[in-house]
Amino acid sequence: MVSSSTSGVLFVHSSPRALAPHIEWSIGSALGTPVSLDWTDQPVLPGTLRAEFTWHGQGGTAAMLASALRGWEHLRFEVTEDPSPGVDGMRYMHTPDLGVFAAVTDAVGNIVIPEDRVRYAVDVAAGDAEEMARELRLALGQAWDDELEPFRHAGDDERVVWLHRVG
Repeated sequence: MVSSSTSGVLFVHSSPRALAPHIEWSIGSALGTPVSLDWTDQPVLPGTLRAEFTWHGQGGTAAMLASALRGWEHLRFEVTEDPSPGVDGMRYMHTPDLGVFAAVTDAVGNIVIPEDRVRYAVDVAAGDAEEMARELRLALGQAWDDELEPFRHAGDDERVVWLHRVG
Protein backbone atom coordinates (compact mmCIF):
# COMPACT_ATOMS: atom_id res chain seq x y z
CA MET A 1 0.00 0.00 0.00
CA VAL A 2 1.39 3.39 -1.03
CA SER A 3 0.85 6.22 1.43
CA SER A 4 -0.74 9.42 0.14
CA SER A 5 1.19 12.66 0.08
CA THR A 6 -0.11 15.32 2.44
CA SER A 7 0.93 18.43 4.31
CA GLY A 8 0.42 20.06 7.65
CA VAL A 9 1.69 22.62 10.11
CA LEU A 10 3.82 22.24 13.20
CA PHE A 11 3.33 24.95 15.81
CA VAL A 12 5.97 25.07 18.51
CA HIS A 13 4.06 27.22 20.98
CA SER A 14 6.82 27.45 23.57
CA SER A 15 10.30 26.03 23.84
CA PRO A 16 13.17 26.97 26.12
CA ARG A 17 15.86 28.77 24.09
CA ALA A 18 18.45 26.08 24.79
CA LEU A 19 16.18 23.44 23.25
CA ALA A 20 15.68 25.19 19.89
CA PRO A 21 18.55 23.48 18.01
CA HIS A 22 17.55 20.10 19.47
CA ILE A 23 13.95 20.64 18.36
CA GLU A 24 15.14 21.44 14.82
CA TRP A 25 17.30 18.30 14.82
CA SER A 26 14.36 16.15 16.01
CA ILE A 27 12.06 17.57 13.33
CA GLY A 28 14.72 17.09 10.65
CA SER A 29 15.29 13.50 11.75
CA ALA A 30 11.56 12.76 11.52
CA LEU A 31 11.32 14.36 8.06
CA GLY A 32 14.61 13.00 6.76
CA THR A 33 15.92 16.45 5.85
CA PRO A 34 17.58 19.28 7.81
CA VAL A 35 15.19 21.91 9.18
CA SER A 36 15.78 25.49 10.28
CA LEU A 37 12.91 27.25 12.03
CA ASP A 38 12.28 30.98 12.22
CA TRP A 39 12.15 31.40 16.02
CA THR A 40 10.51 34.39 17.71
CA ASP A 41 10.06 35.28 21.37
CA GLN A 42 7.01 33.81 23.10
CA PRO A 43 5.54 36.75 25.07
CA VAL A 44 3.20 34.53 27.13
CA LEU A 45 6.17 32.77 28.75
CA PRO A 46 9.26 35.02 28.82
CA GLY A 47 12.51 33.22 28.05
CA THR A 48 10.86 30.84 25.59
CA LEU A 49 10.58 30.82 21.81
CA ARG A 50 7.85 30.00 19.33
CA ALA A 51 7.92 28.87 15.68
CA GLU A 52 5.67 27.62 12.90
CA PHE A 53 6.70 25.18 10.20
CA THR A 54 4.69 24.01 7.19
CA TRP A 55 5.68 20.50 6.18
CA HIS A 56 4.96 18.18 3.23
CA GLY A 57 5.28 14.41 3.42
CA GLN A 58 3.56 11.06 3.45
CA GLY A 59 0.47 10.25 5.50
CA GLY A 60 1.49 9.65 9.09
CA THR A 61 4.14 12.38 9.13
CA ALA A 62 2.29 14.31 11.85
CA ALA A 63 2.44 11.24 14.10
CA MET A 64 6.19 10.94 13.46
CA LEU A 65 6.70 14.62 14.33
CA ALA A 66 4.59 14.35 17.50
CA SER A 67 6.52 11.25 18.56
CA ALA A 68 9.86 12.96 17.91
CA LEU A 69 8.90 15.96 20.08
CA ARG A 70 6.82 14.45 22.88
CA GLY A 71 9.75 13.63 25.13
CA TRP A 72 11.15 17.16 25.46
CA GLU A 73 10.39 18.74 28.82
CA HIS A 74 8.82 22.21 28.94
CA LEU A 75 7.75 22.00 25.28
CA ARG A 76 4.29 22.97 24.07
CA PHE A 77 3.43 22.09 20.50
CA GLU A 78 0.68 21.26 18.09
CA VAL A 79 0.98 19.44 14.78
CA THR A 80 -1.71 19.01 12.16
CA GLU A 81 -1.95 16.75 9.14
CA ASP A 82 -4.38 17.52 6.33
CA PRO A 83 -6.63 14.72 5.11
CA SER A 84 -5.53 13.00 1.91
CA PRO A 85 -7.35 10.54 -0.36
CA GLY A 86 -8.53 7.68 1.87
CA VAL A 87 -6.79 9.06 4.97
CA ASP A 88 -8.30 11.19 7.74
CA GLY A 89 -6.63 14.35 8.96
CA MET A 90 -4.97 14.39 12.40
CA ARG A 91 -4.22 16.86 15.14
CA TYR A 92 -1.75 16.31 17.97
CA MET A 93 -1.44 18.66 20.94
CA HIS A 94 1.18 18.44 23.68
CA THR A 95 1.72 20.28 26.95
CA PRO A 96 4.22 19.48 29.71
CA ASP A 97 1.45 18.84 32.25
CA LEU A 98 -1.03 16.95 30.07
CA GLY A 99 1.18 15.02 27.65
CA VAL A 100 -0.05 14.21 24.12
CA PHE A 101 -3.61 14.36 22.83
CA ALA A 102 -4.41 12.93 19.37
CA ALA A 103 -7.60 13.34 17.38
CA VAL A 104 -8.97 12.68 13.92
CA THR A 105 -9.98 15.83 12.03
CA ASP A 106 -12.36 16.55 9.16
CA ALA A 107 -11.63 18.49 5.97
CA VAL A 108 -11.72 21.87 7.73
CA GLY A 109 -9.80 20.84 10.85
CA ASN A 110 -12.65 20.12 13.26
CA ILE A 111 -12.03 17.28 15.71
CA VAL A 112 -14.18 14.26 14.92
CA ILE A 113 -15.20 12.05 17.84
CA PRO A 114 -15.34 8.38 16.77
CA GLU A 115 -18.57 6.45 17.30
CA ASP A 116 -17.08 4.15 19.94
CA ARG A 117 -15.85 7.15 21.96
CA VAL A 118 -19.33 8.68 21.89
CA ARG A 119 -20.85 5.35 23.00
CA TYR A 120 -18.33 5.21 25.86
CA ALA A 121 -19.25 8.74 26.94
CA VAL A 122 -22.95 7.85 26.92
CA ASP A 123 -22.29 4.70 28.99
CA VAL A 124 -20.09 6.50 31.52
CA ALA A 125 -22.51 9.42 31.85
CA ALA A 126 -25.43 7.06 32.55
CA GLY A 127 -27.96 9.84 32.00
CA ASP A 128 -26.04 12.52 33.93
CA ALA A 129 -25.86 15.58 31.65
CA GLU A 130 -22.90 17.12 33.50
CA GLU A 131 -20.92 13.89 33.24
CA MET A 132 -21.77 13.64 29.53
CA ALA A 133 -20.52 17.20 28.98
CA ARG A 134 -17.31 16.36 30.88
CA GLU A 135 -16.74 13.24 28.77
CA LEU A 136 -17.28 15.14 25.53
CA ARG A 137 -14.88 17.91 26.62
CA LEU A 138 -12.31 15.21 27.32
CA ALA A 139 -12.91 13.58 23.92
CA LEU A 140 -12.44 16.96 22.21
CA GLY A 141 -9.18 17.71 24.03
CA GLN A 142 -10.63 20.75 25.81
CA ALA A 143 -7.96 20.74 28.54
CA TRP A 144 -5.21 20.92 25.88
CA ASP A 145 -7.04 23.67 24.00
CA ASP A 146 -7.48 25.65 27.23
CA GLU A 147 -3.78 25.45 28.05
CA LEU A 148 -2.54 26.18 24.50
CA GLU A 149 -4.97 28.99 23.61
CA PRO A 150 -2.95 31.87 25.14
CA PHE A 151 0.16 30.59 23.34
CA ARG A 152 -1.67 30.38 20.00
CA HIS A 153 -2.64 34.04 20.13
CA ALA A 154 0.79 35.27 21.18
CA GLY A 155 1.72 36.05 17.57
CA ASP A 156 -1.49 37.89 16.71
CA ASP A 157 0.26 41.27 16.95
CA GLU A 158 3.04 40.23 14.57
CA ARG A 159 3.49 42.40 11.50
CA VAL A 160 1.57 41.09 8.48
CA VAL A 161 3.18 41.23 5.04
CA TRP A 162 0.55 41.75 2.38
CA LEU A 163 1.25 40.25 -1.03
CA HIS A 164 -0.26 42.11 -3.98
CA ARG A 165 -1.04 40.62 -7.34
CA VAL A 166 1.44 41.81 -9.94
CA GLY A 167 1.06 41.78 -13.71
